[in-house]
This record gives sequence, structure tokens and C-alpha cells, in this order.
Amino acid sequence: MPEHLGAPLIEPLFKRLAVIGVGLIGSSILRVARQQNLASALVAIDSTDVVCSRARALGLADYVTTDACEGVSGADLIIICTPVGAIGTVVAQIAPHLSGGALVSDVGSVKGAVVAVAQPHLPPSVHFVPAHPVAGTEYSGPDAGFSTLFLHRWCILTPPDGTNPSAVDAMRAFWVGAGSNVEVMTPAHHDLVLAITSHVPHLIAYNIVGTAADLEEVTQSEVIKFSAGGFRDFTRIAASDPTMWRDIFLHNREAVLEMLGRFNEDLAALQRMIRWGDGQGLHDLFTRTRAIRRSIIAQGQETPAADFGRHGDLGGKDPD
Repeated sequence: MPEHLGAPLIEPLFKRLAVIGVGLIGSSILRVARQQNLASALVAIDSTDVVCSRARALGLADYVTTDACEGVSGADLIIICTPVGAIGTVVAQIAPHLSGGALVSDVGSVKGAVVAVAQPHLPPSVHFVPAHPVAGTEYSGPDAGFSTLFLHRWCILTPPDGTNPSAVDAMRAFWVGAGSNVEVMTPAHHDLVLAITSHVPHLIAYNIVGTAADLEEVTQSEVIKFSAGGFRDFTRIAASDPTMWRDIFLHNREAVLEMLGRFNEDLAALQRMIRWGDGQGLHDLFTRTRAIRRSIIAQGQETPAADFGRHGDLGGKDPD
């Protein structure tokens, strides 16, 4: 896939972009906004002094502050990049300080819960278009970001009922400018789709790596020593930010539990195939799942390169 973004915009889309939470996603947004001229002025907001100091050192924004209320003043685009569990508190804090006509968004992996906790606090004069850029790595912090993180990845917009179409168009334009493919769906549909494509796989990875950790004591470190590619990839997923994933599972519990129920049923069927020596059934299942992998590659969401394309100068950075 191409590794570089196109030419920067001649005229910026927004006058002042404020990003709250300068981790992997937030710092990547600031980097691509600067590179592609998506906003005239950039504001980085984080509650941690250490993170703010690092953001200044990296030159991520024109203004860096720990004061969210001050930081959002005058901004016409505010993107909240905190863990899902903190979004309601952040919105309640900044709401009285938002300019009329401002566009507020987020990057959370759960949308129904975000709409429920954020929308009641926002004044009628403010537009709210939640978003989920389906991209990430197992790394975190302001140094982890890079401008091409969103390139050719999907960003899902989930505007609540009654959202001004022009606000949705503006948010779409921003993410297209960042290199993303954009899809619009309801918050509930998003949460169901992401439960099976992202949330449950992460839960399985956490569980498998936890089981392996328990076995370490029995096998005298042979689990780690003889790790095969599949297990190594599970450890990459399971190395993701624990606070973020705790919040995702707690705030998307219904969809996750529904998908886990379906997974357990399919796992039981697989157990029966193995127990009764159903080679044809196993072969048919593996053939079908192999075709899904090829479809993902065909749609440009992964590379067929050896080692899943995770070697090289990105240090293992890969979409979640």
C-alpha cells in the first residue's frame, strides 16, 4: 500500500483544532493535521504535566495546556482522545466553554455509551459527531503517534439522530484529509460490528496470553522460549493499553457478550469436530476462514508480506 499522504490542503478545513488527550491517537491527529494543513492552529490538551512537556518538545501543537476549559476556547473542532470511560466527564467540563457552532467529536472504540454520556451535556449550538478511526498500535503516549496512522484505514462516524448534515460532512472531510476511508452508521450498529472485529479478538488475546502466563510456571519458561508466530501475534494485541480496553469492555458489554455467546457456540462445534475426527468439517472451516483473510488483504486493510508486514521502521505498529 502507498505509505505517503497526498499534498496538503491549500486552505485549512478548520481555524482551530483542540485535541484532548495526547496519546497515540491524539498525537497522530495533531501530526497529520499539521502535515496536511487541516487546521490553522493546533491546541494539545492533556491532564498530565509530563505528557504536555513532551508534546511541547515534539512540537505537536501551537499551544499546549493542562487546562481543558482554556484549551477549547475559540476552537471550531474539538476531538476528545481520552479513554471511553472519561469522555462524559470531559464533555461536562468543557461544555460551558465551547463556542457556538463548534464541532465536537471523539475517537472512542464504543459509540452508544459515548453518545449517552456526552450528548446531554452539550448545548444546542454545538454539533456532535462521534467518530472511531479503526487504527492503532500496541504503543501509547505522545511519542507513539505518526502522521500516516490513519492512511487507508476506516474511520466510522456515528452521528446521533438529528445531527446537522453539514457537521457530518465537515467531520468526513477532516478524516478524508487525514487519509482515511469514511463510513457512516448508527452507534448501535457500530458497537455490534466492532464487538466481533476488534473487541472480542482482544478479549481472546488477553485470555490466551494470561493462560500462557499461568503455564509458564509448569513448563519452566518453555512457553515464552518456543513461542510460535500465532502466540507472538496474540501478545502484540494483548500489549494494548489496559485502561482503554477495560473501558471498552465495560461500555460495550451487551454487544461483546452477544458476540462471545456466538463464539462459544462455534467453539463447541469445533471441539466436536476434533473429538470425532471430522477432518472434512475442519478442512471446510479452515478454507472458509482463509478466504476471509484474503478478502481483508484484497480490500487493502492488511499486507500479504511475510511476518504480517510488521517488521521495519514502524517498530511493529499495526492497526488494531
